[in-house]
This record gives sequence, C-alpha cells and structure tokens, in this order.
Amino acid sequence: MSNKLLSVIFGAAFAALALSPSVFAEGQELAEMHAEMDGCEACHADGSPSADGEYEFEQCQACHGTLAEMDAVHQPHDGMLMCADCHAPHEMNVGDKPTCDSCHDDGRTAESILK
Repeated sequence: MSNKLLSVIFGAAFAALALSPSVFAEGQELAEMHAEMDGCEACHADGSPSADGEYEFEQCQACHGTLAEMDAVHQPHDGMLMCADCHAPHEMNVGDKPTCDSCHDDGRTAESILK
C-alpha cells in the first residue's frame, strides 16, 4: 500500500474520531450534555424535577428506548427501576457506566452479562 493511501486512510480515521460527539462530551456531566440540547426541559417538565421521577423516566425512554428494548443488562430491570436509579444524570459523566455492585453483591458486571 502506498504511503499516500495510508496517509489518507489515517487522516480520515483521525477526523472521524476527532469529530465524534462522545469525544466532545467526555468528562461532561450527563445532565449538562442533555441541557445543551433543550435546556433543563430536555428532561424535566417546566425545567423542574418531578416528585416521583416518572416524567424524566418517560423522557429517557422517548430518546433511548424502553428498558425492554435495550440489551441484556437493562431488560431484567424493566418494570422495577427507572433510568436514573443507575444512571445518576447529575452525578455521572458522559461515558461513565454504573456498577452492578451498587445493588448486587454477586460480582456481576455489565460486561459479564453481555458475554
């Protein structure tokens, strides 16, 4: 393969990575990222948290799908948990993954469930 072709391929790959939204969001709080889309109203009715979190849960599902539609990590929690029970939007950064040991003491991880 010629050096010119390798340079083009490398340049295209680097540009794709550099322009990825996750690169821009890295280290950013989940709530901040969502607020940039539509203010606090992106998740909260009238910009204020609901008393039971149900409105926010519906907002999560409107964009990300229901727990039943998601992968094997999420499906068992359908009907039992809301997204914010594990993904604390005002405490976690984009890309952070919750740990199963917050609730489970059997050593499970998301990676072991998805195998």
